[in-house]
Formats: sequence, C-alpha cells, structure tokens
Amino acid sequence: MIWNEHIECMGREEMRELQGKRLRQTVERVYYNVPFYRKKMQELGLEPGDIKGIEDLEKLPFTTKQDLRDNYPYDLFAVPMSEVVRVHASSGTTGRPTVVGYTRKDLTTWSEVVARCLYASGVKKNDIIQIAYGYGLFTGGLGLHYGSEMIGATVIPISGGNTQKQIQLMKDFGSTVLACTPSYALYLAEAMEEMGVDPKELSLRVGIFGAEPWTEEMRKEIETKLHIKAIDIFGLSEIIGPGVSCECHMQNGLHINEDHFIPETVDPNTLKPVPKGEVGELVFTAITKEALPLLRYRTRDLTALHEEQCECGRTLTRMEKCKGRSDDMLIIRGVNVFPSQIESVLLNMGETKPHYLLIVDRVNNLDILEVWVEVEGSFFSDEIRKLEALTAKIKHQIESTLGISVKVKLVEPKTIERTEGKAKRVIDRRKI
Repeated sequence: MIWNEHIECMGREEMRELQGKRLRQTVERVYYNVPFYRKKMQELGLEPGDIKGIEDLEKLPFTTKQDLRDNYPYDLFAVPMSEVVRVHASSGTTGRPTVVGYTRKDLTTWSEVVARCLYASGVKKNDIIQIAYGYGLFTGGLGLHYGSEMIGATVIPISGGNTQKQIQLMKDFGSTVLACTPSYALYLAEAMEEMGVDPKELSLRVGIFGAEPWTEEMRKEIETKLHIKAIDIFGLSEIIGPGVSCECHMQNGLHINEDHFIPETVDPNTLKPVPKGEVGELVFTAITKEALPLLRYRTRDLTALHEEQCECGRTLTRMEKCKGRSDDMLIIRGVNVFPSQIESVLLNMGETKPHYLLIVDRVNNLDILEVWVEVEGSFFSDEIRKLEALTAKIKHQIESTLGISVKVKLVEPKTIERTEGKAKRVIDRRKI
C-alpha cells in the first residue's frame, strides 16, 4: 500500500514542475526574510527572479553545518518566533549546537513524510511501534512518534536506553516494530541472548533503523539475529528529521520525499554535480519548510541517486544506502578509508562479533591503523594458535580491501563500548 499515491507515483515531468514552483516560492521567501541568504545571493549577483525552475538550482549558494552554527540560534529562521511551535537541536559535542525550528505546518509535513515511510516499510494501523530512538532535542524519537500516530499505529514511546526494560516491554506489549539505530538493534539482540529471550517468540517483524551509516552485511546480521525485516530510514534534523527518505519492502534504495526535499549529488571537492547513478555528496534543498527552509544543504553523506521507477510502483527518486560520510573518511598514508569498508569485511567473514573499533595514531611520522574486533569468549580459552590464525586471516582480508597494512587486535566480548544511540567506530589520536 502507498500512503500518498498521487505524490509518490507522480510522473517525472509533473514532479519537476511542482518542485520548480515550490523552489521559486522558497527562494523569494528566504531572500526577503533571511539576511544570510540575501547576502549570499547578492554576492553571487542573484535575485529571486533569476530562479525559474529546478534547472537553476545550481546557481544557488550552498549551506553548511557551520552556517547554522554561525547563525546560532535563530538567525536562519524565515518566520518570526511567534510562529515557531517547536525547536530541536544537536548535542553540540563537536561545536556550537545547530538549532532547527518548526511551524505548525512544518510539523504536519513531518508527520506526513514519516507516515509515507512507515507505509513503505510495511507498517500499518494495527502495528505496535516501540520507538527506542531518543526523545527530547534529538529529532529521532518525536519524528517517528507523530508519523506513527498519523497512520493510526500504537506507539510505545520508550526512548533510548534501559535495555532490559526494552526487551521486557517487547514481550509484554507485543511490539511488532522496533525503531532505533542499527547498532543498538544488535546490542538488543546480544542482550536478548544473555537474558535467554528467543527473538522468534516475540511479535517483532519489522525494524526501522537509521541515524548512522550501516552496511548490507550489518542488515543481514540484524535480520538473522532478530528474525525481522530491517528497513533503512534516512533523515537529518537540518532538513526535517527522520522521514526525508526510506526503503520500501523491495529494499532497493530509499525513496526520497522529493516534493518537499530536492536532492542533488555533488563532487565533495569541486562541488560540481555528478551524474545520476554515481556516488557523490548528498545535498538537499527544503522547498516547503516554513521555519527553516535551507538551500542546498551539504549533508556530507555519500550516496548515488536513481530516477528509475521502483518495482513497488513509486516513482520518487531513490538514494542508495549511504556509503559513509565525507567527513568520516579517514586518510591514512594517502589512502581513503571508510569504517563501512572494514565493517563489510568483518561481517562477511562471519567469525567475529559485529562490534569493532578503529584506532588511528601517528608514530614516527607514520600513520598507524589498529582494528579492534570482538570475538567469542571461547576463543580465549582455546589454543593460542587459533587466535593467531584468525588474527592473520582478518588482517589479510582488511589489507586486501584497503591496500594498506593494519594491526588487528582480537578482544573479548563487551570490550568495546556499547551505546544507546550512534555507535562510536573511530578514535583518531593523530595531532594534525
């Protein structure tokens, strides 16, 4: 079933006309209501009338996370605060928090796009959704919450953490859908095993996972351990929160709600558009947001876009599962390294736990990459040569993939810190 068939199955030309109309309206609003954008456009010699349709999108300036920080907290808002009914914000762990605002209409739009995502995932009115994303300033919890209520599903707003209680409520309340980060889903599976809870005896059938990059191998691991269908949902607070895009049951790319968010992919170095089907940095322009309508926001996420119609019938542009982030990319001895490459190697081997940590250091001017990998505790009671053989095997596989030498350290279960939100995969100790 499709929540909004008129939009989700719209023809390409009709969608372009709708996007063009909304883009023109948005550009005019930010030009006259947001001094930051008026100044940026004037520096480029642009006036609102120069933007006729989405073919003119490339003329517009980019927006970055730093721009939101520089305009902290409300200077990018396009409406007076009297019209803003809610704000969310980032944690600010890497700098000044980024603050986003919503009018009442923005909240309705948010619920609508999340409702589309849930329907695409196979979630319906009779489902019981356990939302284990954090509530509060983070957009994950409340974003899923109102979309779930819009389709009429039953919401368990448990938020993140309290793992044993999560599992207990899954049993007692009959949760059919789990929404959280993929790394926390694996943590829950691990905790179930320790508690003697068999996932097959639960009612869970679908997982809605996002808020961090994850690989196809991790999807298989989750589906095998929890006996559910694992669906990828994508969103970011600066654009609206969860609901920007989501997979359907075909699991063949994430359908972007492009009547609200125009997607582009650009080369992260030249900022020039890359052809459809090629990997580039994902950029969004929010064309219906009232409070915070960002132009060409650089997400730093790396993916490719496809416009071919999906087998499910939707015509919305699809984005591939994110390959990683341009700002998560490690450059080690001149080689680009993404944590997702190492995750794929480890999970494909199937001889380790799905928990790993990359530690990068610089010794005598040489970059060193050490990969910590958890293995079953029984390995440490076996003969030492078995540990050495597995270490050598992992080292060979990773070095074959990356093309650089690495150190591998096998560690006991629970050595690597578990988190209730986004997993920490990298510690970079280099003083650069």
